[in-house]
Amino acid sequence: MAKVPAAAVAAGGLVGGYGIARWTGRRPLGGVALAAAGSAAAYEWKRRAGPLAATGLTVAYVAAFAGSHPLAKKVGAWPAVFTVAGGIAAASWAVTRRSTR
Repeated sequence: MAKVPAAAVAAGGLVGGYGIARWTGRRPLGGVALAAAGSAAAYEWKRRAGPLAATGLTVAYVAAFAGSHPLAKKVGAWPAVFTVAGGIAAASWAVTRRSTR
């Protein structure tokens, strides 16, 4: 079974969490998706790059979520979500690409 890269899981959590919240009208449901993807990504970050990197990327994941809100006021909701999702995917890839754990 092929593994999904943590970068894709994290980006998918941001996009999927927003999409679920928007389309269902239930923000907590989107939050559950966001948290589940973040937890899965954090587990993989820790496994691949260690606890320090996992902590940093988890903080970046939460900051991306928080930062998407003010960014959305400037560029729109979906562009903001895709921007922060791309940023966290790039950060995840950069930190975990050389890991040999």
